[in-house]
Amino acid sequence: MLQLPLDEALIAGEWRRGAGPAADTVDPATGHTLTTVHAVTADEVDEAAERASRAAADPAWRELPAHRRARLLHRVAELIETEAENLSALQTADTGKCRTETLALVHSAAGTFRYTAAALETAEETVTPSRGAYVTMSVYEPVGVVGAITPWNSPIASDAQKIAPALAAGNAVLLKPAEWTPLVALALGRLVSRALAEAGLPAGLLSVLPGAGSVVGDAIVRHPRVGKVTFTGGTATGRTIGRAAAEKIMPVSLELGGKSPTVVFEDADVEQALAGVLFGIFSSSGQSCIAGSRLFVARSRYEEFLGELVARTRKLRIGPGTDPHTQVAPLVHHRHRDAVAAYVDLARSEGARVRCGGAAPEGEEYRDGAYYLPTVLDGLPGSARVCREEIFGPVLVALPFDDEDDLVAQANDSVYGLACGIWTRDHRRAWRFARRVEAGTVWINTYKQFSIATPFGGMKDSGLGREKGRDAIRGYQRQKSLYWGTDDSPLPWAG
Repeated sequence: MLQLPLDEALIAGEWRRGAGPAADTVDPATGHTLTTVHAVTADEVDEAAERASRAAADPAWRELPAHRRARLLHRVAELIETEAENLSALQTADTGKCRTETLALVHSAAGTFRYTAAALETAEETVTPSRGAYVTMSVYEPVGVVGAITPWNSPIASDAQKIAPALAAGNAVLLKPAEWTPLVALALGRLVSRALAEAGLPAGLLSVLPGAGSVVGDAIVRHPRVGKVTFTGGTATGRTIGRAAAEKIMPVSLELGGKSPTVVFEDADVEQALAGVLFGIFSSSGQSCIAGSRLFVARSRYEEFLGELVARTRKLRIGPGTDPHTQVAPLVHHRHRDAVAAYVDLARSEGARVRCGGAAPEGEEYRDGAYYLPTVLDGLPGSARVCREEIFGPVLVALPFDDEDDLVAQANDSVYGLACGIWTRDHRRAWRFARRVEAGTVWINTYKQFSIATPFGGMKDSGLGREKGRDAIRGYQRQKSLYWGTDDSPLPWAG
């Protein structure tokens, strides 16, 4: 039976109902209310931040050796794995995602804590080359309090990618989950707070603060005790956070939107490319920042490839995330489904051909859910809005290209630069294009594969900074230089 979190927020180690407005969380597959969660207020954010600052400065935490902090992270990973089935079911109920995906995301979160623990134990500080009678070194210290604002599309994985390195770096964390999908973050908060209590560490090291971004997120970003903000979400919100951070002269990490190209060259393995393109855009129902939402196909193969792609798209199985046969689950919320539908209507008005999809599925089983058919569009120029703006749904726009220079020009004609996919047998061509395309991640003959050991982030309006990898911990620390004099004589100036 699904275990729903209580209507409580985690405010600096204390579980209690937020004093802000109530909001229902809704199962996207049925439209039924799962539970109600009260938001926290700006005053409660202030309370959490002040107590987090004291917890971060507590010698029991600040002076804790790296290997013991790593032990804490390993314990969190164990607890996540123990609760994997419930966490997966909870995320499916809250987001609509397929159980196979949510279970993978839960295990990814556990892996993130484990990897970060290993990176922490093996992290080294540097003795730098001396240029005089002194020894110099570079050391790293926590920023203090980190604000972590996460999205609704993959909550537990995004939460872990921020909480684990921020704690490893010696900070306290204020986590604000997405307003539509707070449940799995609250469940994760219980596991982390349990591990902190078992280790005898300050309770205020983690807060989970549900509520609207305009209230709770804004209060976190602007709070004077918050030394860094890490945000995953839309580009418009990222700009707002960046402006507020500039006023504080505060570092930020921003993982924002995308309109990622996926490219099929004339020599591509057709079966590999078809499967990869379908997975790249329609898995997660297209609700992924790295979704391969712009398809470029060599003109000589365009109609043949697109015809087969459309035929296979029509065969994708639509249904609730709880059905193990489902390939395309409902969108996260009915309001989001309506926004996706509005983009397809816009494409029609701009002259698009709707090759398949373009509507909600028919049938009693779909009536109350936030479903939308996987959709393929073409016949539009690259300047059309649906070719340029992030739709964040199961909508693919196809365009032909003539040669590599034409492809590079079209692929890079975007404000975004998050990801790209390439399908070709020619490794030299793949190398050339991968180096010319403006994207933070390029997949070659695969797509949407991730490693916690490999840095991830975007260019241009897709954000700044990187998550994952060994350097993720350093992103939540400040660097300090130390000089140790080795000459017994006074400095010449003093003599």
